[in-house]
Formats: sequence, structure tokens, C-alpha cells
Amino acid sequence: MTHHPSISESGLGNWHDAPAVIGASVDAIDTPALLIELDAFERNLAEVHAVIQTAGIAVRSHAKAHKCPDIALRQIHAGAVGICVQKASEAEAFIEVGVKNILITNQVVGVRKVERVARLAAHAHMGLCVDNIVQVHQIGAAARRHRVAVDVYIEQDVGGARCGVTTNAAAIELAEAIATYSPSLVFAGLHAYYGPAQHMRKPEERLQAIRSACDKVKDMVSALNAAGYEVNAITGGGTGTYPIEAESGLYTEVQPGSYVLMDNDYHKNSPDDEAPELLPVLHALCTVISVSPTHAVLDGGLKCFAMDSGLPRMTLRGWSVKGISDEHTTIISEPGTPPLKVGDKVRLIPGHCDPTVNLHDWLVAVRNGKVEELWPVSARGALF
Repeated sequence: MTHHPSISESGLGNWHDAPAVIGASVDAIDTPALLIELDAFERNLAEVHAVIQTAGIAVRSHAKAHKCPDIALRQIHAGAVGICVQKASEAEAFIEVGVKNILITNQVVGVRKVERVARLAAHAHMGLCVDNIVQVHQIGAAARRHRVAVDVYIEQDVGGARCGVTTNAAAIELAEAIATYSPSLVFAGLHAYYGPAQHMRKPEERLQAIRSACDKVKDMVSALNAAGYEVNAITGGGTGTYPIEAESGLYTEVQPGSYVLMDNDYHKNSPDDEAPELLPVLHALCTVISVSPTHAVLDGGLKCFAMDSGLPRMTLRGWSVKGISDEHTTIISEPGTPPLKVGDKVRLIPGHCDPTVNLHDWLVAVRNGKVEELWPVSARGALF
């Protein structure tokens, strides 16, 4: 009877293996794959951190964008005081590689979730956001039970109309509740993030939005101070507005995330005069698998790119995306554009980097056309 080797014995590798080999050319990468252009990555990292640190405040990079410990460690090495995440399970992936300062910029609700945060607080300095009394009691009880301390930030809705308190009375009520769990809970400050402002296209729109947010924060800080609660930290900001928060004289740290990846939606923003131009870092590499007189088809589709912020953008001049289905992207060309051949590899810039990365197991870090490093997306799928 003929022996057929297993997949692992065949030398083909497993489906979850990295799509590339260190030292190989970009053309040898299996597709679809996500590339990190290291020169652009390092430039964006250095320039954004320089702007924030020159203003005399801290960088707390938001790791929800990349979910990748290799990137988080590089951000910390470049001066970030720690990272932000959105979920407790996400934090675990970063604590496992030695990250010691993590803020969950989200409401953590439910016994299992707060128990997870309390256990993590034995291994790292943990913080989270609250906007209701239920959360305070849940995390306070868990922190006491595990004999740990957790930083608690009151989330203020400064214009995003998502989570956060909108009145000074609500903030004071939360501060009072937090104080009843001292020393297990520590009132750390305010979380004031204006999400929609990140994607306002004109610099003057972003400036006006953040100035309005700052006015709301100042008012809440004054009310908390008057009630006897010192506000030691104000955290927020993002890739679209970080220069404004950094120069506000109000924020003590900012939370850019997409700056080390960038995406097509962010590149639609008109740049601020005082901010460095951020380069595209994240590229989706795809292979042409079919050609016709009217179009070509790529091997990546909805399971490769997130579509909440629109179609990905082709980097190859003269070509654009016509449509996307589960496993295919159809592209078309302008008249006179050189044709593509089956087997050609092309790059696209995703519309939204965060959910695109969450679709992949690996980031392939490249420089000068060669694979330099392979970074696992260890927090992929960490949703609870």
C-alpha cells in the first residue's frame, strides 16, 4: 500500500504557517498576505513619537490597530509608556511577551471579564474605563478578591456619541463609587477620546472638534476638583488628531494606533501643517489569478481586506478596484495601461487597517524587496 506523507511531512507546511521565509524576495511570498514596509514603519514611529514627546507628554500606543506584540515592543522601545487595548483577552497576548503597562480603553462588563482583568493586574499595571456604576462595583469586587490594584479612568463623551458620561454629576458619582473600593481601585483620571474627529478631512475641522472636546474636559476636571477628586491624567487622541491633543496643555498622554500602519481612509485626510506626513506601511500583497480583455482577478477578497471604510486602493498606476467578493478582487485598468499577467503580484492599501489585520495570522516585514522578519498577529480574534 502506497504511503502518502502527511501535510507536515511533505514539506509544504501547515495552513497556519507564515506565508514567507526570512531572506526570500517579496515575489516569493505566498498570497494573500499583509506586508509591513519597515522603512516607512520606522519613520512613522520615530516622527509621531518625536512630536508627542517634544510636547512633554506621554505616548501610549493603541495596539488594537495591529494586535501584534512585535510592534508593541518596538513602540515601547521608542518611548511609549505602555499600550492601549480594547479587550481583556487582547491584553493577555501582550502581557505574555512582557508588556507591563496596559490600559483597556473600553467598558469591561461581566463577571468573567472583570475576573480576567483582576488576574492580569497581578502581572502588569492594568487600567480600564468606566461610565456606569455597575462596572465600578464589578471590577471593585474582583480587584478586592484578588488583592490587586486597578487604575480606573472615567470615560467622558467629548463628541463621539458612543461610550462615556456627559454630565459632571455623573462623573462625580463615579469618582465617589471608585473611592469606596480604595486601594483596590485607583481613580486615575479621564479618558477623553473623540473617535469621529480622527477622520474629519480638513485640519481646521479636526482642530475645532478637539478644541470643543478640550473645553468639555476642562469643565469636568474643574467639577471633579471642586468635589475633592484630583484628576492626575487625561488620555485620548488618535492618529488623526494627536498633534492637537499634544499641544493642548491639557492631555497628559495620547493614544495613536494606526500611525504605524496607515490605511487608505487616513490618507484621505488633508495633513496638518505641523504634523509629519505619514507613509503607507501596511500593504496587502495579492496574486493575479485570472485575466481577461476587460479586467483581472486577484486571489484576495473580503476575507483579506476589511471593507467598512471602502475599497482598498491599488498602488499600481492605472489600475483600480472594481469589486470584491469573498475570495476575489476584480480590478480594471485605464486605457493604455500595461496589462497584467497571471502570476503577477500586486499591492493594495486597505481601507481600514485595524479590522484588516484581524483577518490575518502574520505580518510579513519587508525591506528593499526582501523579507526581513515575520510577526505573528498574536491577539487576532481576541474579542472578549
